[in-house]
Amino acid sequence: MRQIDHHIVGGAGGSARKSDIFDPNNGGVQAAVALGDAALLDRAVAAAKAAQPAWAAVNPQRRARVMFDYKRIVEAHLDELAELLASEHGKVVADARGDVQRGLDVIEFCCGIPHVLKGEYTQGAGPGIDVYSMRQPIGIGAGITPFNFPAMIPMWMFGPAIATGNAFILKPSERDPSVPVRLGELMLEAGLPEGILQVVHGDKEMVDAILDHPDIGAVSFVGSSDIAHYVYNRGVSNGKRVQAMGGAKNHGIVMPDADLDQVVNDLTGAAFGSAGERCMALPVVVPVGEDTANRLRDKLIPAIEALRVGVSTDAEAHYGPVVSAAHKAKVEGWIQTCADEGAELVIDGRGFTLQGHEEGFFVGPTLFDHVTPDMESYKEEIFGPVLQIVRAADFEAALELPSKHQYGNGVAIFTRNGHAAREFAQRVNVGMVGINVPIPVPVAYHTFGGWKRSAFGDTNQHGMEGVKFWTKVKTVTARWPDGGGDGSNAFVIPTMG
Repeated sequence: MRQIDHHIVGGAGGSARKSDIFDPNNGGVQAAVALGDAALLDRAVAAAKAAQPAWAAVNPQRRARVMFDYKRIVEAHLDELAELLASEHGKVVADARGDVQRGLDVIEFCCGIPHVLKGEYTQGAGPGIDVYSMRQPIGIGAGITPFNFPAMIPMWMFGPAIATGNAFILKPSERDPSVPVRLGELMLEAGLPEGILQVVHGDKEMVDAILDHPDIGAVSFVGSSDIAHYVYNRGVSNGKRVQAMGGAKNHGIVMPDADLDQVVNDLTGAAFGSAGERCMALPVVVPVGEDTANRLRDKLIPAIEALRVGVSTDAEAHYGPVVSAAHKAKVEGWIQTCADEGAELVIDGRGFTLQGHEEGFFVGPTLFDHVTPDMESYKEEIFGPVLQIVRAADFEAALELPSKHQYGNGVAIFTRNGHAAREFAQRVNVGMVGINVPIPVPVAYHTFGGWKRSAFGDTNQHGMEGVKFWTKVKTVTARWPDGGGDGSNAFVIPTMG
């Protein structure tokens, strides 16, 4: 059986514990991953510490060249990475390719790192005095990434961290760790020095070791909100800079004037694509007015029933299995809870099986109507192929739903009315807004981050926010006196003005 080991300087070693990696398409064990401990992390940190000063001293243009080469190399291996990713996660290969590509978008942004590191300069801030600032690396950063985007989210983290001169230690999900290891190997091919990007595996023991390690200066995390809150609190209490992205319950507001055919097309992809296992999925649709709700429902039912669920290598499938048997049971448990709470179960995806893959972790597309805000199944993240219809009487009621929800990651409004869209975007209490865009993930040179329990910390992922997170500002006030002085005022702090 294949074994995935740590990608650190000096090879494997560490704890003898292992975790099984399943093939979600058939339910069988296909590999095992070594789980690390604090001693193994110490080795990785020591290697990072030895390598980072020289990497930080490399000029930004040369660091950018590594990013250029890395982008080219990953693109050359795109098919290999997508197939490997799909085999462990279960998403269809087309989605897996998108996973890699969205990560590469951030690597492409990092190719321009010399420009964004230029700093600020004021000439003549005082008599003969100039003031300038520079951005310098934190030193050693770490990323703790989830199972649902094993290529994109690691690249969102290590791309800006490495480009700005840091060393980086990645701890990916133990459910699908092969692609993160492969990404580390390809970075060495691109010319990155050993020790600058390392991959360690583990569970809570490794997470705690990262959060407690005194030489790790910054930690980025993506996962569930409860764990994000834990990571943020423990990391900050240990003096680290922390960004911790949590869960989501994104809403799609459908105004009476919306193009319902386009809305249905968008919803089937946004709610059910990747089996709903993404924090920017759209699992709640809010039609405004009973007429809109009834017309939308009539169009949704046949569209959802036409969705094809298949193995991850099925090019005709709209989505594949969920990641694990435990997650399948969790999603199906939420379907039962929502039904018990009184919502109308319009399409039930439980019990779905695929001939020849009866042990696979498949959940059919599920639709609920008449879901209400007091239901636990509405309040919590299901993270599966389940769409809930929550009817709203008017615009204000629709605006209130995502604004008052505990999560604030993304939201979308579907309308032809520019005033309604502008008003909604201005007032809604959510971090990322789509206007006739169902999954409003910003492009790489903007920034990704939610509000409320969807994010802990003050800095978002990638774009300039990512550059800020992985660097610290140093400001220099300089005066060069004329030569020949007696030096009597050499250590007097100058007064501006």
